[in-house]
Amino acid sequence: MAFPKGFLWGGATAANQCEGGYKEGGRGLANVDVCPHGEDRFPVMLGHKHITAIDDEHYFPALEGVDFYHHWKEDIAYYGEMGFKTYRMSIAWSRIFPNGDEEEPNEEGLKFYEDVFKECHKYGIEPLVTITHFDCPMHLILEYGGWKNRKLIDFYKRLVTVLFTRYKGLVHYWLTFNEINMILALPFMGAGLMFEEGENEQQAKYTAAHHELVASAWATKIGHEIDPDNKIGCMLAGGRCYPLTSDPADVWKAMQRDDENYFFIDVQSRGYYSRYALKQIEREGCTIPWEEGDEEILRQNTVDFISFSYYSSRCATTHEEVNQTSGNVFASAKNPYLKTSEWGWQIDPLGLRITLNSLYERYQKPLFIVENGLGAKDELVDDGQGGKTVIDDYRIDYLREHIKAMDAAINEDGVELWGYTTWGCIDLVSASTGEMAKRYGFVYVDRDNQGNGTFKRYRKKSFGWYKKVIASDGTDLD
Repeated sequence: MAFPKGFLWGGATAANQCEGGYKEGGRGLANVDVCPHGEDRFPVMLGHKHITAIDDEHYFPALEGVDFYHHWKEDIAYYGEMGFKTYRMSIAWSRIFPNGDEEEPNEEGLKFYEDVFKECHKYGIEPLVTITHFDCPMHLILEYGGWKNRKLIDFYKRLVTVLFTRYKGLVHYWLTFNEINMILALPFMGAGLMFEEGENEQQAKYTAAHHELVASAWATKIGHEIDPDNKIGCMLAGGRCYPLTSDPADVWKAMQRDDENYFFIDVQSRGYYSRYALKQIEREGCTIPWEEGDEEILRQNTVDFISFSYYSSRCATTHEEVNQTSGNVFASAKNPYLKTSEWGWQIDPLGLRITLNSLYERYQKPLFIVENGLGAKDELVDDGQGGKTVIDDYRIDYLREHIKAMDAAINEDGVELWGYTTWGCIDLVSASTGEMAKRYGFVYVDRDNQGNGTFKRYRKKSFGWYKKVIASDGTDLD
């Protein structure tokens, strides 16, 4: 069956994984810049190892990404060739406010994104803009302590006011924070938190989370006031959690995992903290740093739609002898009924349909899949016409089955789904591992894990396949 009229097909990237140009255009240093490739990456992202500046001991892949900063016209032309209806991208906060606390924005940064958005419209592509995809200026971390300091709400309000005003008419779809639940898993990457020995880390996470939730509500209010046509959404790292067995303890644990995952979206979509969240915070001996006006701003400024990433379902069990999946930030028991990717992520297309139904039943708001894809090792080969390509049938197979699941959710289950943007429509740096070898895109980029390569782009086999999918509005998946 056909997808709804106006369905937004496209692809997604993030500034910190593809943009580069970190020393150009007046941009400042951000937390995402100092997350190195290699064994120190996770300790840094967790906030336990402190790297606050570029050094000679590490390779920092975000500094250049895949050099979108100098290739944006070429890349958007690829997206136009595929027929994208939307392109999800993010703003580098430190490109607009290099330190984060300036009174006036950086005009060079504003002009860069304005040009990008206008180029998208040239091809009939509607930008879908993530305001903060983990980016936080390092100055705000070193001077204020990141999002655990309430002052960041006002700095964020200034940022969004500038963005909504400058790009009025150019951007209509916005996301406030990418995978906001990442604060609890990788707090330095998610909220710029660096911990000192003896600090109450859980309290710091909940404090930062509350500040981001209040900031998100303010962004929703400001965005609607500046342009009533703006559609503003939230975003979570999605994936329904199954009980591994019919043991009631496993069923209960799976329910708890889902509740933890929906923690932030409940606030952004419903306007208040759910009872289970309040009880969880209380059990952990933590508090929410309420201030006057917080409850009102949250309650009155809920999001217009809910977006999420989906790579796999998850599995919970109380049985300790069970194997765990590898490769994903969110730990999960291994589901014996599912195949896995080269990075150990389990592949579950039906899980996408289940997740869509779960979210729609819970919130009754339009949904948007803004990340879905297969990270794999691609081999560049001759295309038989004097050029290079990648024969990535495995990626086509993965996407085909997930698009079928979306079709079923819409046409058989009645889920309201606005659009679908595959993750890494062009190869980019992996957020979890900092690798280039873990490729997702329809376009291959000549770059390796050590930062070697020409940045030259090549269309993969999946490029032509996705072009056909979009042209047929999802009816031709062969």
